[in-house]
Amino acid sequence: MAKNKDYFGLSWIVSLILAIIPFTSWICGAITRFKEGKIVAGILRLLLGWGIIWLLDLVFMIMKHEICRLLPC
Repeated sequence: MAKNKDYFGLSWIVSLILAIIPFTSWICGAITRFKEGKIVAGILRLLLGWGIIWLLDLVFMIMKHEICRLLPC
């Protein structure tokens, strides 16, 4: 079983449900990155969170149980 890494420590199934909905994925992804102290990544998610990043989040949430991290540092 994977660790509760994303979306506020919720289980991965709840995080997956939140990731399926584009608006909640956009907001939760940005908040998660800001909480991690990744200001640039949070701003990029706010600006570019629609479209391809949303699809990548879905794939990563299903496969790795975490959101896509384009900027790991």
